[in-house]
Amino acid sequence: MTIAVQPDGVAVASIKPAGGEGGKPFVRFAHFLPGQPDAAALEKAGREGHANAFRCATLLGGGEYQLISVEAPNVPKEEMRTAIRWRLKDILDFPVDQATVDVLEIPLDAAAQGRAQQSVFAIAARNSVIQPRQKLFLDAKVDLRVIDIPEMAQRNISAMLEPEGRGVAMLSFGADGGLLTVSYRGELYLSRRFDVTLEQLLESDYDRKHAAFDRITLELQRSLDHFERQFSFISISRLVLAPSPVSGLDEYLSSNLYMPVETLDLASLLDITGVPALEDKAMQQRFFLPLGAALRTGEAP
Repeated sequence: MTIAVQPDGVAVASIKPAGGEGGKPFVRFAHFLPGQPDAAALEKAGREGHANAFRCATLLGGGEYQLISVEAPNVPKEEMRTAIRWRLKDILDFPVDQATVDVLEIPLDAAAQGRAQQSVFAIAARNSVIQPRQKLFLDAKVDLRVIDIPEMAQRNISAMLEPEGRGVAMLSFGADGGLLTVSYRGELYLSRRFDVTLEQLLESDYDRKHAAFDRITLELQRSLDHFERQFSFISISRLVLAPSPVSGLDEYLSSNLYMPVETLDLASLLDITGVPALEDKAMQQRFFLPLGAALRTGEAP
């Protein structure tokens, strides 16, 4: 179960894994509680979603952490986090001893093993962000097991769309901007943040809306060109836009990019029959990342 703290309330979602070949993960619960996302709201959300029966996760917002690609230090795996913390001391804009740090490997092409430099994603968040979030769940009497990031939630959904031997680019938008990821063989290879919010894309003024479309197109072209140079062994099959009530973006990008563009309907991946409200695109947008985080399996990132 994911209990996501959003600017205007709390979104709660839980998923039952797919049973049998060809089955879809079943959305057990998806409910939004509007208002101040405080301990009382979280306690109510946990109670309504029967959080005590699940392994609970929450998501950080786009501005609450940094995800940085760095060269992997040549140390044993068990020492990687300590070594990365040392490397981050000259990169972060705050003291590293005030940071919570985790590491996510970026797998190399099998043919390049031993020749190419291994990179990793370093994820760093201020303790002043992590500790209040932990206290919020403690006060709400919800056993928080995982603090996740949007990239991994988006990766979980993107991985379900990958054709055999090819990668998928995915682009989502929310209150804190756009997020582009590329997944390949179920792994995260790219993360880019775009300074364009969902609100800007829902702008009624034609010129302002299409100026935002132009910015997105330029950022995508730059990011994907850079990605192809860096990871030449990965062929991206298509760009998938996360569900949203935005109209016209998929057609605009299709006419300006060299790859197919499509908009995801969560019903194509998940069994949403238990939550008919998820047929609405605005609801799919709100629950896109919480449901992606709820697809997380095991203890690993």
